[in-house]
Amino acid sequence: MDYTNSFTYISKKLADWYNDNKRELPWRDITDPYLIWISEIILQQTRVNQGLSYYNRFIGRFPTIEMLAEADEDSVLKYWQGLGYYTRARNLHKAARQIMSRFNGIFPMQHADILKLSGIGVYTAAAISSFAYNQPYAVVDGNVYRVFSRLFDIHTPIDSTSGKKDIALLAQNLLSTSQPAIHNQSLMEFGALQCVPSSPECTICPLQSVCVAFEKNTVSLLPVKSQKKKSTHRFFNYLFIKNQDTTYLQKRVAKDVWQNLFEFPLIESDRLLSDTELVEDVEFKSIFNEVNEVEVHKISNPVKHILSHRVIFAQFFSIKISEENETLKQFVKVPLADIDQYAVSRLMEIFLEMELD
Repeated sequence: MDYTNSFTYISKKLADWYNDNKRELPWRDITDPYLIWISEIILQQTRVNQGLSYYNRFIGRFPTIEMLAEADEDSVLKYWQGLGYYTRARNLHKAARQIMSRFNGIFPMQHADILKLSGIGVYTAAAISSFAYNQPYAVVDGNVYRVFSRLFDIHTPIDSTSGKKDIALLAQNLLSTSQPAIHNQSLMEFGALQCVPSSPECTICPLQSVCVAFEKNTVSLLPVKSQKKKSTHRFFNYLFIKNQDTTYLQKRVAKDVWQNLFEFPLIESDRLLSDTELVEDVEFKSIFNEVNEVEVHKISNPVKHILSHRVIFAQFFSIKISEENETLKQFVKVPLADIDQYAVSRLMEIFLEMELD
């Protein structure tokens, strides 16, 4: 189908709608590539209303590329805490150091150079190039996939290679080359506020007259996605070990969930363990070998924590001791009053809020 004739009309309608309906956000109407970059990385997996406070906190602590690059990774992860998908924070930190070493601390202007930075893919590079430098690169996020699927009644799954390719081509062809920044922001905001996933108000949509899905009554069927990947279930038994006014943490250094974040010593099993099963576990016995008077009791109900493609079932045990062995000395011994200085997962954070407040 030839959509070319409607492209100019759609672009103008979107810009008009955007001027009347856009949200006032701190990363809007600015051209600072650093601030735009941070906002885009946060919003990749976080809703705007949730991400705003994290954005302000992160920028308050790391207001420049140089300050982000000079910080240690633990500090960066701590200020990212609660946002999840911590690889994003590690890549931000790494990319800031790349900018310092390769570009003398100045965010690159060339799209190809931006793409080479750690953690920046096609979407983020297009967003920065467009919003900061007004360069003609179409930005295609989940909102844009939904809008285009409905506008042009596209039933190819949006998470398939061909679906992504088709919509990326449409988006680039539709892009206003004179005002790419406004065009891209208009399209993304339209998807976020008007062409929403469920029950969009099509009767007041400014693009109703050119929306093929509205004409064919297929709006509720779009966009199409492939079958979801099956989630893996994992079972975590956390040991909240109290030795007077201190406790013990370990850092997750393996390439796994929550890499480089801190947590209590952990026994992973094929199901959640009872108190009796825990103390008989080989790993538990190894941790507390030759420690006298180990007092154990469960202090939490099972918690279900959902990650992308993983579901964590967790519980916390309180372990009280008055001496330590060589195994315990290998953990990070932390005063209970200082535990909030360490970057932890949201699951750990929720437990600490309940237990220590």
